[in-house]
Amino acid sequence: MTKSVTFFYDYVSSASYLAWTQLPAICERHGAVLERRPILLGGLFKAVGNVSPLHVPAKFAWMIADQERFARRYGVPFVKSERFPFNTVAAMRGALWAHRLGRLPAWDEAFFKAGWGEGRDIGDLETVKAVAAAAGFDAEAFAAAIQTDEIKQALVNATAEAVAAGAFGAPTFVVDGVLHWGQDRLDWVEQALAAG
Repeated sequence: MTKSVTFFYDYVSSASYLAWTQLPAICERHGAVLERRPILLGGLFKAVGNVSPLHVPAKFAWMIADQERFARRYGVPFVKSERFPFNTVAAMRGALWAHRLGRLPAWDEAFFKAGWGEGRDIGDLETVKAVAAAAGFDAEAFAAAIQTDEIKQALVNATAEAVAAGAFGAPTFVVDGVLHWGQDRLDWVEQALAAG
């Protein structure tokens, strides 16, 4: 039976970016299906009563330094935007639009790289449109789609799905009904995939 990893993420999350750089290869090594679930991290925090590490300056400073170390270990770029934290509502709605087009992996690549590989402000709608266009998406179709009730509700529903799964932050992974939180728990995800 083919295993799967459900991956809840938001582009505002630097840890989600780091997980994204590793997770497809982990799934490929084990013949597992990667089930991508774009969510709105702020909505998840509100629903479960969690707060951003930004509210604890010492924790946030440590977290960024730790993630820089992981980026070096993984051999991937890591650039914190001067505009962080950015509002990713448009980008995350766009992810659900891209999913409907069958192109979510390409959207993820464009926005994770723009936000954390290049340090761009992916909370700015014009920047989001430019990133989308550079990735081969119709920026005007995107801008129209994310204003529809259907796409707005899809993001609400996706975030509610994360809450129902027990998520309290991003990235969250679910393998065989077991939740793993944080990009530094990818070894547990891989172990779960390797176990029969």
